[in-house]
Amino acid sequence: MWKLLSALTAAVLVASGCGAAPSSSGGVVLKIGDQKGNSKTLLTAAGLLDDFPHRIEWSTFTSGPPLLEAASAGAIDIGAVGNTPPIFAAAADARIAVVYSAKGNVESDVILVPGDSALRSASDLRGRSIAVAKGSSAHGQVLLTLGAAGLTTKDVRLNFLQPSDAYAAFRQKRVDAWAVWDPYTSQALQETDARVLTDGRGKANGYAFQVAGRAALDDPGKSAAIKEYLIRIGKAQRWADAHRDEWARAWAAETGLKPEVARAAVDRGADLPVALDDAVIASEQELADAFTADGTLPGGVDFRKFVDTRFQGELS
Repeated sequence: MWKLLSALTAAVLVASGCGAAPSSSGGVVLKIGDQKGNSKTLLTAAGLLDDFPHRIEWSTFTSGPPLLEAASAGAIDIGAVGNTPPIFAAAADARIAVVYSAKGNVESDVILVPGDSALRSASDLRGRSIAVAKGSSAHGQVLLTLGAAGLTTKDVRLNFLQPSDAYAAFRQKRVDAWAVWDPYTSQALQETDARVLTDGRGKANGYAFQVAGRAALDDPGKSAAIKEYLIRIGKAQRWADAHRDEWARAWAAETGLKPEVARAAVDRGADLPVALDDAVIASEQELADAFTADGTLPGGVDFRKFVDTRFQGELS
């Protein structure tokens, strides 16, 4: 669920504190970038924040790309994003590294159309307008979906909109299609006449990542705090999968989603930890190469250079 961009979050960045106890090992403060209803909510619901051994400062972002800009600049130490933002950050030579990977379902990574739309397949998107958040996992989904249909992004009109604006545009039929993920998928299917034109099966890789700033990784105290944080993220993800009712209630309460929307999204399956291995890196490289071939990125990206596996032994 790391891909959530809350419709309730209007600002790009909102800083907030956490009541975790100060560190007993040198006063390390871990600065975490989050998206509303994601990491902080998950860890709180799973009961894994109260005894965290370092103080946390949370910052809330509306999307992955600005979160990674902050990580590169040292404004935050770590944050969760989907599969595409690290590729765009790498293309900009950002000072970041992927340190943790998880994998979720791809059935909720969809391109939606109105129920009465004449569009019946991805090939019908030629010449049509698609709402999508630039640099998001949905952007990658659009690219791969078009490619599988023999199209490129030049064959469609991409309207770069954050989910809250895209939802409004979709409901008002100001765009022909909307590329998005859960819980927006579940919300649109339950609250509008939306229908799924195509989903991520056979195209999207479903990966999500925790990404740290290089400055934080170079600091021994911060690195130790990041390791502890990642261990707890893994536990929290497994907890969410095993306690779907509790997680859906917590998610709905934090985001304002209708309980039935949150439950539908949760029922599609949680993001679960996977090894940050050669298969993950190769899949991300394939996606990066697709963006380069499409001309979306100005040059090639060596994704492996933006991966740090130092914590993998502790996370298995």
